[in-house]
Amino acid sequence: MTAMMLETAAEVADATGPAQSYAWLLIAFPLVGAAILLIAGRRANGWGHLLGSATVIASFVYGLWLFTSVAGSPESEQVRELHLFSWIPVNALQVDFGLRLDPLAMVFVLLITGVGSLIHLYSIGYMSHDQQGRTGSDNTERRRFFGYLNLFVAAMLVLVLGNSFVTLYLGWEGVGLASYLLIGFWQHRPSAAAAATKAFVMNRVGDVGLALAIFLLFANLGTTQYAEVFARAGELSPGVLLAITLLLLLGACGKSGQVPLQAWLPDAMEGPTPVSALIHAATMVTAGVYLVARSNPLFSLSPGGQLAVTVVGAVTLLVGCVIGCAYDDIKKVLAYSTVSQIGYMMLAVGLGPAGYALGIMHLLTHGFFKAGLFLGAGSVMHGMNDEVDMRKFGGLARYMPITFGTFGLGYLALIGFPFLSGFYSKDAIIEAAFGQEGWRGWVFGGAAMLGAGITAFYMTRLVLMTFFGEKRWKDLKSSDGKEFHPHESPAIMTAPMIVLAVGSVAAGMFLAGGDRLVTFLSPSLGELQEAHHTAIPHALIPVLTVAFSALGVLIAWLVVGRKPVPVQRPAKVSPVVRAARADLGGNKFNDLVAVRPTFGLTKGLLAVDRKGVDGAVSGIAGLLTFASGRMRRWQTGFVRSYALSMLFGGVVVIAALMAVGIPS
Repeated sequence: MTAMMLETAAEVADATGPAQSYAWLLIAFPLVGAAILLIAGRRANGWGHLLGSATVIASFVYGLWLFTSVAGSPESEQVRELHLFSWIPVNALQVDFGLRLDPLAMVFVLLITGVGSLIHLYSIGYMSHDQQGRTGSDNTERRRFFGYLNLFVAAMLVLVLGNSFVTLYLGWEGVGLASYLLIGFWQHRPSAAAAATKAFVMNRVGDVGLALAIFLLFANLGTTQYAEVFARAGELSPGVLLAITLLLLLGACGKSGQVPLQAWLPDAMEGPTPVSALIHAATMVTAGVYLVARSNPLFSLSPGGQLAVTVVGAVTLLVGCVIGCAYDDIKKVLAYSTVSQIGYMMLAVGLGPAGYALGIMHLLTHGFFKAGLFLGAGSVMHGMNDEVDMRKFGGLARYMPITFGTFGLGYLALIGFPFLSGFYSKDAIIEAAFGQEGWRGWVFGGAAMLGAGITAFYMTRLVLMTFFGEKRWKDLKSSDGKEFHPHESPAIMTAPMIVLAVGSVAAGMFLAGGDRLVTFLSPSLGELQEAHHTAIPHALIPVLTVAFSALGVLIAWLVVGRKPVPVQRPAKVSPVVRAARADLGGNKFNDLVAVRPTFGLTKGLLAVDRKGVDGAVSGIAGLLTFASGRMRRWQTGFVRSYALSMLFGGVVVIAALMAVGIPS
């Protein structure tokens, strides 16, 4: 495959330029790294983590060069196709393996490889003394972990760089496999194994929707290549377009943890913290948003599909907020925060030309502050013997100043503090939502603004319980009997956190300045269509958003900050809190709709197999056994018996002939 890529690269060098002609190296670096780390065995234990990090950094450096090449080209030349080889040449189905180099793909390349590089570096320190993973002196588990990380990055790059829906599906399934391996990395823990299986199975539900959408595209257009599908999208009937967009949305819901397929995402916290940052910030959960944004020509022609995306986003952002208020596990609170923030992105891309670029902008800013928050949570766990219960924290700001500072900046960016990253991206989405006509502006804009207030509440609660208040860990011991001695993480872990904190502060201002990102993405997503009239005046929306956030902070301080936090979670809580702790029925819904019917179908098929198929086979076998047993009795081995049988047969034949008459 690599040889074919080299030959093809030489052919297209003149057409695409030196930077674009070897764009396949973006995928090759981490893919080769994964192969070496997973195949070389113990020989790579000593340096495997260094190779794993180096390959992703190499992809980032090359991606930066490629990004500048695309950005520096005239707008008419910013969308380019790089053909690598003929992948599936089967009669009418002709699928070429190629790359689509355009602004949307390049933005994702920088996000995946940039944040991915920081997470790899952080993992060197985090996994150096992995007790839960039972890493021995030979570092076998650490090498395997970095191999899975490389595989994950390579699959995600295939997903965003592919030039067809089939190539996207290859990366889509590769990400699913890698996430299964990473979530269940601590396979000796039943909870981790169960979480990995849950994520894998629930993602398959969404994957079926994506596969059916691809089948419909091929059946109606005879192609799955982006350029041809988007050029001929107008040939599809409204009904087929609606079906395709709804199936694509189902795929996006599975991969991005949107209602009703969100229950797997918080359970994915069972994996190591770097996995949580990689899945929840920069890669896997953004795949659904990328899918909708990439398919914008289809959704723009289907008002029903757009409305469905918007509704799912609005519902999800509120569900994630409400559930995040009730958890005490620091990683699960951040997980539901991700569910909510991805809901904002889905809401934005569901608004059509008014929100495609805004959803991507929030995706980018979210990549910075959410990765920083997860790495900060991992740093807290590192200093607290892997404890995740916030009720056993408190007063850690003094003992972990760098972690507190970087985490605090990520927190402020997330709640939309003025002039930080989240303020620019989230505020723009809220304004676009209020810009929808009629009832939609009030409903979707109101949901987005309410979500901003609730986000400020649960994130302030997290910060107060973790870094402020009394030291609730003084007289506690961890599950392995060790005393808590909070301490700051090593530089290899804090350095990536500092870089992400800088992005949390400055990324939004840079991307929003002069509509820089919106203009850059226009060749991929079209021009931004701003609403001339909104349900609320434009100038008032930022003020109200900040006011709602401030109210959420105030309520959190009144509820948590003014009084001691009990170490044990109160047993008696309100029905709302009890429902939130039960994921608002998310797991029960999935159990009712997917798990129980699947088990019922399995039992039914098993009964048919046992009673029907096996019964028929066993019945025929029994009949033959019975018949052969009876016939065997005639085979006695005595000549007199055979002579008697022949005599009896002869008498029967003569009698029959006499009865019917012997012909003359």
